[in-house]
Amino acid sequence: MKPDRRAAAGFMYSDTGGEGPVVVLLHGVLMSGSLWDDLVEGLGDRYRCIVPELPFGAHRTPMPDDASLDLESIVKMIAAFLAELDVRDVTLVCNDWGGAQLVISPGGTDRVANLVLVSCEAFDNYPPGLPGRLLCLNASLPGGTFLTAQLLRPRWIRHLPMTFGAMSAKRVPDDVFMSWIHPLRHDRRVRRDLDKYLRYVPKKRVLLEWAKQQRSFGGPVLVVWARDDKLMPAAHAERLAGHFDNAQLVWIDDSRTLVPIDQPKVLTEHLQAFLAANAA
Repeated sequence: MKPDRRAAAGFMYSDTGGEGPVVVLLHGVLMSGSLWDDLVEGLGDRYRCIVPELPFGAHRTPMPDDASLDLESIVKMIAAFLAELDVRDVTLVCNDWGGAQLVISPGGTDRVANLVLVSCEAFDNYPPGLPGRLLCLNASLPGGTFLTAQLLRPRWIRHLPMTFGAMSAKRVPDDVFMSWIHPLRHDRRVRRDLDKYLRYVPKKRVLLEWAKQQRSFGGPVLVVWARDDKLMPAAHAERLAGHFDNAQLVWIDDSRTLVPIDQPKVLTEHLQAFLAANAA
């Protein structure tokens, strides 16, 4: 089933439709919803899969000029997005970006029934690793984000440990990656949006306070972590599994952060089992 492309609460999004339980999938910075294509294909016959296009540099439709795009504003926009679609008992899934946890708090939504956290930012690991810190540093410099977009074009730079080399064991396919950075290269409004996000990094004490508030979430949580992740510490996977009252942890071999790229079949199987047990 080919998802429809629509707009709601400021986001473009794809939606497979149907009457099945709702799964909302959140991507990370310098990525688009195509990160989840294999998962949507594997789930779409039984579940309604919704993938919002977040303003992280690969979005094709720029946000309004006056949009606030700091971390807290974006998670509250996602909460508003769920409300506008009037979806409930949502299974919220994220990879790389830690947005699923943040939509609970400070997003404040009560529409999420289940969380799936796939090798993602957690606690005070924000921005994650050297790649994350370099992105934020470049965004603070005039023309820095434009330079980032141009530098990522050659494969040998893209695959360095300080860029995307640390994020995928198999490497993101060229056509997929070039589609991710195309809007950033060609639209200054997309670069403006990403800069708005990257230039505001919450204090660690704020991030840890948000994490503490998230412990009140009582729904089932699936923590899926790449055993060889270079950016998201293995200790955070174990900590997340103990952080929530109803959580399970599974490890993925032969993968780094981008599990949907490196091990889509294995991830789909874990997600299907979790949904079968917990999605209404």
